[in-house]
Amino acid sequence: MPRKKDVIIGHFSKYDAVVVGAGPAGEGAAMKLSKSGKTVAVVDLREQLGGNCTHVGTIPSKALRQTVSSIIRCQRDPLLQKIGDWKKFTMNQVLTHAHRVIQTQVATHTRFYDRNHIDVFCGRAYVKDQHHIEVFTPEGIKRQIQFDELVIATGSRPYRPQNLDFSHPRVFDSDTILNLDYSIRKIIIYGAGVIGCEYASIFIGLNHKVDLINTQTKLLSYLDAEISDALSYHLREQGVLIRHDEQIDGLDTHDDHVVLHLKSGKKIKADAILWCNGRSGNTDGLGLDNVGLTPNSRGQVMVNERYQTEVPHIYAAGDVVGWPSLASAAYDQGRCAGSNMSGEENVKPVTDIPTGIYTIPEISCFGKTEQQLTEEKIPYEVGQSSFRHLARAQITGDTVGELKLLFHRDTLEILGIHCFGNNASEIIHIGQAIMQSQNNSLRYFVEATFNYPTMAEAYRVAALNGLNRLF
Repeated sequence: MPRKKDVIIGHFSKYDAVVVGAGPAGEGAAMKLSKSGKTVAVVDLREQLGGNCTHVGTIPSKALRQTVSSIIRCQRDPLLQKIGDWKKFTMNQVLTHAHRVIQTQVATHTRFYDRNHIDVFCGRAYVKDQHHIEVFTPEGIKRQIQFDELVIATGSRPYRPQNLDFSHPRVFDSDTILNLDYSIRKIIIYGAGVIGCEYASIFIGLNHKVDLINTQTKLLSYLDAEISDALSYHLREQGVLIRHDEQIDGLDTHDDHVVLHLKSGKKIKADAILWCNGRSGNTDGLGLDNVGLTPNSRGQVMVNERYQTEVPHIYAAGDVVGWPSLASAAYDQGRCAGSNMSGEENVKPVTDIPTGIYTIPEISCFGKTEQQLTEEKIPYEVGQSSFRHLARAQITGDTVGELKLLFHRDTLEILGIHCFGNNASEIIHIGQAIMQSQNNSLRYFVEATFNYPTMAEAYRVAALNGLNRLF
């Protein structure tokens, strides 16, 4: 389909669609719209593309995790233990590799936009009315853009309670922790969700003392109970002190330490605190009230299964709409929004999403848990494979973890896959592909031949283990 030519009228620029936000959701929407023949503009606060995912979220934190994993592996190998005084590294030093990855990602995303003839505007976006958006550039220039349709993909940011002073050099959130530029021995992590657990495993891997404050009764309670318990056990074994059912009462900040006061009466002293308790959608100051949209109390925009807001020509995708707040899902949500805006029919919303949690080691799940199957009275059985029995895990030294398959006793249909261990986020996709195929059966893993030694062999071991439980 031929592309329409941009219409420039005085200080106005007109586009078929404007996308606010250049993260995964915004990129997914912009690419789909452009390939459908639409003229597209993207507005983003940063001068470099990629959004929060690239600059302060997924990419730097996972690059940091990889560096820490390498350090742990070296310390585990007697031949590689002498790698210098790594215990005195600051976050900035450990993030050297991450900074290189970020710049490579920025260059990659920039090429994507250039190849698809998508115009990028750097500045703060403000929705003026139903078909106009204003962009305030860092140089103080205001530019007005006219659009037929709009996509809100502004992402989210860490929630900051007003009673904490985040300007203090020892108080961090998950965005600012990447700027830690001094050595620490002990850190408090408040909030034991995905981000809190990931950073707990990173800091304990750097040989710091970690107090992980969980406001709930157990870690990541939505996971299969056995996987959640395995994570708790592993973190404790590494040295993380997990405190469940706790609530903050106050925080004292000092030049060289902080003291966290809990409502239970406990006082915890540390070199710094990392706040990881909740996120808020980036809708402040966006002007959505000018078009009749009111975000909820967490700054999120409500959408239907088409990713369409209450205003028919305005769509939203990614973290700004809430669940599941994953970069992988955000990109697909953006593409779905773009597909619906382009008039495609029977566009499937993003629902079947694997969980990827980048603790050390990783957790990844797809499908239902044992708890769900029990509540639904579905006759299921379990097949398990412990990584410590796999030759590949023994070779690499990554023997912590397991693969767990849940399947129907009668039909052998795979109902859930739960993996805890190194490369779990990669391993999960083998089972996901079989579960979503027309021949979903545990027998696939028994009848297929797997390379040896591999971690994928865990599927064959788990399947045989499960079949042996049947009678």
